[in-house]
Order: sequence, then C-alpha cells, then structure tokens
Amino acid sequence: MKNILLVFIGGGFGSVLRYIIGNYLNSTNSGIPYGTFTANILGSFLIGIILGLAAKNEALSQSQTLLLATGFCGGFTTFSTFMYENHLILKSGDFMTFALYSIGSFIIGFLAVFLGLYLVK
Repeated sequence: MKNILLVFIGGGFGSVLRYIIGNYLNSTNSGIPYGTFTANILGSFLIGIILGLAAKNEALSQSQTLLLATGFCGGFTTFSTFMYENHLILKSGDFMTFALYSIGSFIIGFLAVFLGLYLVK
C-alpha cells in the first residue's frame, strides 16, 4: 500500500506540473505543442538522473525511486498526449510539423535520458 501511495503522490505532482507547463507553452499559433515536448524532454532527462542515482551505489532507496521515477516522471511525461497531438497534427495535413515534432521528441528525449545517466556517473 505504501508503494501505491508513493506512486500516487509523485504522479499527482508530475501531472500538475505538466498541466502548468502545457498551459504556459502550448500555442495554437505554432502548431507544435511545446509544453508536451518540454515535459517529455525534461522528464526523460530527470528519469535518467533518478535511475542513474538509484543504480549508483544505491544512492536512492526503492521508495524514493518509486516516488520520483515511476510516480513523478510517469505523471509528468505523457506519451498518450504526445500521440494524440501527433494525430491532430497529421489530421491538419501539416506533415513537416509532424515529422519534426515526432522525430525531435524521440531523438532529443533519448539523448536526454543518456545525458541524465552520464551526469550522475
């Protein structure tokens, strides 16, 4: 029960922060949902740091890892919203924005995880 509560609390904080960033950065003018992009990249970076610290001499406990990685980062990043926004971009016929957003999110997010892991080594 404690583990579920940790994930619940972390996920709540992550989701609220993602909502705030989305409201601040997402704009219908540009076509690219910068808020979701920012949350996914920051979340990828943070999970790299968190899991790197957890693996490095067990610097984080299992409870801290559940709260931060599974809970916070799970609530903060949002693959489902990313997919839906890509659907909307494709539906609008803006294939260049779709390609840039999708490929950019994947590559930069992947690199952000590695950067986070590298920084805690």
